[in-house]
Amino acid sequence: MKLEIAETKQSESAARLTLDGVVNIHTSVQLRQRIKPMLNDKSREIHVDLSGVRFIDSAGLATLVEGLQWSRASENRRFVLSGLNENVRDIFELAKLDTIFEIEDGKTA
Repeated sequence: MKLEIAETKQSESAARLTLDGVVNIHTSVQLRQRIKPMLNDKSREIHVDLSGVRFIDSAGLATLVEGLQWSRASENRRFVLSGLNENVRDIFELAKLDTIFEIEDGKTA
């Protein structure tokens, strides 16, 4: 079980994390360690591209919820998810998280 995370700056105020692999109890710590510092820099928007995620468990969901909460606690920051495949989208819908996250259909933001 492996998770690759690539970070790119889209602009002075927006950054993107592109995930590839599995987001679970073993890899969610790695994701948390990448999200937290992004909230301390100048990024007003954080986009998380999940198009490469094949599976996400409750620990992965909790990490994304933490990121959303941290962004909301910081002045007017956007925390946007994109690229959810059918399996991952089903998990978000079952957990009713599709109603609290800003989810974009494509990879671009």
